[in-house]
Amino acid sequence: MDFNIAVIKGDGIGPEIVDEAIKVLDKVAKVYGHKFNYTRVLMGGESIDACGSPLTDEAIATAKANDAVLMGSIGGNTKTSPWYQLPPQLRPEAGLLKLRKELGLFANIRPAWLYDELKEACPLKKEIADQGFDLVIMRELTGGLYFGVRGTNGEAGERKAFDTCEYSEAEIRRIAVKGFDIAMKRGRKLTCVDKANVLDTSRLWRKVVEEVAKEYPEVEYDFMLVDNAAMQLVRAPGQFDVILTENMFGDILSDEASEITGSIGMLPSASLKETSFGLYEPSHGSAPDIAGTGKANPLATILSAAMLLRYSLNLDKEADAVENAVKEVLKKGLRTVDIMSEGCSCLTCSEMGSAVASEI
Repeated sequence: MDFNIAVIKGDGIGPEIVDEAIKVLDKVAKVYGHKFNYTRVLMGGESIDACGSPLTDEAIATAKANDAVLMGSIGGNTKTSPWYQLPPQLRPEAGLLKLRKELGLFANIRPAWLYDELKEACPLKKEIADQGFDLVIMRELTGGLYFGVRGTNGEAGERKAFDTCEYSEAEIRRIAVKGFDIAMKRGRKLTCVDKANVLDTSRLWRKVVEEVAKEYPEVEYDFMLVDNAAMQLVRAPGQFDVILTENMFGDILSDEASEITGSIGMLPSASLKETSFGLYEPSHGSAPDIAGTGKANPLATILSAAMLLRYSLNLDKEADAVENAVKEVLKKGLRTVDIMSEGCSCLTCSEMGSAVASEI
């Protein structure tokens, strides 16, 4: 079968890690008799350099015309890059926010699990790491503070800034349904993370989630304040199955979850709309300081490509093959520098991609 994939290589280490994911997808195509047609789309810093904008209307239209989007990392060094001398709406990350909004990608799925082979790389105490964990953070992606009204002005000679956080019942309900659907396919447990002791938006989240929960009597659910959730993630991550939360809380908690897996370079991500269309990217940043050195870990991007196969192309067997290939590589003691441990072999970014591809 033929499938069309838009490819955003992005900035920093983005091109390197995307090339390795494509290498793995090409091996999948060869083994399972598919054809993946790739179309390059510019976004972020590379789009600013080429087009003067972090995301053009043409790029949006091209992305929409494909079955899915595979993306690397966006952005550069905020202290030295000329991109960050531009107004906020013209900086690289503005393109990513706009793309999510224009494509209707409201549901962000970030799985985090600890491979047995990476327990030594986990920063948690040994007795906690030995228990392992396998959780999913379901983050609302197109509402909240990141998309609210904002501004900076001066009053009586003093500058003042504001950001507004808004959520509608419909926005909460659709992400809650996604969260409970995923819980049904996993451990049938969902934790809604909020700040309902302070925020009106969180109190509305609780009301709507309780209403949706009635449609899923098989799923055990509870609520947890975000500050407590941040603590529990490092104290006892194994207690979580599906974490459902709003945009900013999900942004912060998913980065924390990525670190306890051993490296942020291990955490894939999928951003979905109501249909099967989605955008797939690693959860880490563009790491411009190591771009071109071969030190980047492509596994999060490769695992994101596996999610693309599963969620957008409905190729579960092929997705399993990619995920199992990553496991086999780790079992053989092959590592990139960020997850390196004693007795293992350190590979470059390209060598790791080739190692995974060879296992399929």
